[in-house]
Amino acid sequence: QVHLVESGGGSVQAGGSLRLSCAASGRYVMGWFRQAPGKEREFVASISWTGGRSAYEDSVKGRFTISRDNIKNTSYLQMNSLKPEDTAVYYCAAAADTTTMAVTTNPAEYDYWGQGTQVTVSS
Repeated sequence: QVHLVESGGGSVQAGGSLRLSCAASGRYVMGWFRQAPGKEREFVASISWTGGRSAYEDSVKGRFTISRDNIKNTSYLQMNSLKPEDTAVYYCAAAADTTTMAVTTNPAEYDYWGQGTQVTVSS
């Protein structure tokens, strides 16, 4: 069983920045999802095992950046220009299949999930 450890959530004003971290040892495609109150969990970003490919949900393109440091076994989600609509619980996820896919937006293809970290953006 892989244990994903998230950190970096908090409360910021609109326009501010936060960086989320997710520690996970092993060879995985990494992803970030979020779930706002009363809404379904949605894809935010994904990054390949090598870090050479990434994918983003349209509303975060140009504001969020996903990255990883495989020496530190950590992936990151840098969130800039935050908006109140970014308020949600953010989850990191790891997909073990790195041979047939580089990135994936499909939550069903992720095998392991973190406990979630709250991000609150005030206007």
